[in-house]
Amino acid sequence: MTAESAAARVPVDDGLIAILRQIVGEERVSTAAAVREQHGRDESYHAPVAPDAVVFAHSTEEVAAVVAACAERRVPIVPFGTGTSLEGGVAALSGGVCIDLSGMNQVLRVSSEDLDCTVQAGVTRKQLNEHLRDTGLFFPIDPGADASLGGMAATRASGTNAVRYGTMRENVLGLTVVLADGRVIRTGTRARKSSAGYDLTRLFVGSEGTLGIITEVTLRLHGIPEAVSAAVAAFPTIEDAVNTVILTIQSGVPVARIELLDDVQMDAVNRFSKLDYVVAPTLFFEFHGTERGVVEQAEQVEAIAKEFGASDFRWATRQEERSRLWQARHDGYYAALALRPGAKGMPTDVCVPISRLAECITETKKDIEESGVLAPIVGHVGDGNFHLVYVLDPENEEEVARAGALHERMVMRALAMGGTCTGEHGIGYGKMHFLEAEHGEGVSVMRQIKLALDPSNLMNPGKVVRV
Repeated sequence: MTAESAAARVPVDDGLIAILRQIVGEERVSTAAAVREQHGRDESYHAPVAPDAVVFAHSTEEVAAVVAACAERRVPIVPFGTGTSLEGGVAALSGGVCIDLSGMNQVLRVSSEDLDCTVQAGVTRKQLNEHLRDTGLFFPIDPGADASLGGMAATRASGTNAVRYGTMRENVLGLTVVLADGRVIRTGTRARKSSAGYDLTRLFVGSEGTLGIITEVTLRLHGIPEAVSAAVAAFPTIEDAVNTVILTIQSGVPVARIELLDDVQMDAVNRFSKLDYVVAPTLFFEFHGTERGVVEQAEQVEAIAKEFGASDFRWATRQEERSRLWQARHDGYYAALALRPGAKGMPTDVCVPISRLAECITETKKDIEESGVLAPIVGHVGDGNFHLVYVLDPENEEEVARAGALHERMVMRALAMGGTCTGEHGIGYGKMHFLEAEHGEGVSVMRQIKLALDPSNLMNPGKVVRV
């Protein structure tokens, strides 16, 4: 943290604590060290920073009242969902009050006819899909972790299904947001299109709590497909696997998921999830549609894959097989850490135009191999996004420095290819300098927007843009 990146620290005194307890009740305000520490860390490698107090809110009205009380005293505010962010997004860099939204977990409305719903920000994606189970609908955005939908909107999350269903940007229709002064606004409508004014919904989607606190989300839903099948294929090289992806997309095959795992990640997945796949660059596919449509998609992809040397092509049509397959993919981070017990993970991601994907991954892979750093690669390669996790001894300064240099090279390579420094992890405080490299003078415009909505820099200060 630097002085320029966060608000001046204003102490949370007994007077403010008393007011917060009047707003939400005695038992829903905590200053206990264990609670504060839990709310100052996420899943990232960045140093955690605890807030001075944690408030457990249950309604938009409570959030607004808490924000207004903090704003009056210029006390910083940090929103908290489930703590699964990956760039230090919940660290209380300037102390202040953390507002935990996990208790705001009501599904407020479902419209099967309109294929939409409205939920409180603390509802998780798994909870929503369980609620929708008997409606024939589902919410497809799947970032892996059982994240809160408010947090997913705030970080513009995506995940394994994005190649077919899009990201949170395409699937959020409207928001309820508490601004830095305690005002409540509602953005967007349930109409499928609008040309009325500035698109405030898209402004807050991806703002990471720096412009306001999202308390309710209206979401686009999708029909559960009639048929689903999955397949796994191993390839001689990374280039062969990625070229299969490129030709599949260019051929117009509506694949629901295409995931790439390099040989190191496949070895980790086999060990961790007790699987027996070939240790080679591998693609996981999933197909959604009618019974006949799924067969046709799979046949097309199998033919393309064989052109690029695919072997050990395995199908998974039963629900339990698919669930095991995708659970293994979602456990990839923990599988990578298990390769080196006691080590810590430094996860990151970039996204490039799909035509440059093979080149970007191959050069990154070469860097990793030459460095001697352990860093398995996975990717939502259908939309040009890939991830890796540097598995490190955090006490080894030389090793950490090597990983940092590799990370810098990977991000700058992606930017040079017309890509972005993060496809879905967000900026937090870990990638702020990369945001400046990516957007240049555009960051000054972001800063102007930030200061217009939050002139005292109280909303999650020290994240996304420097003030």
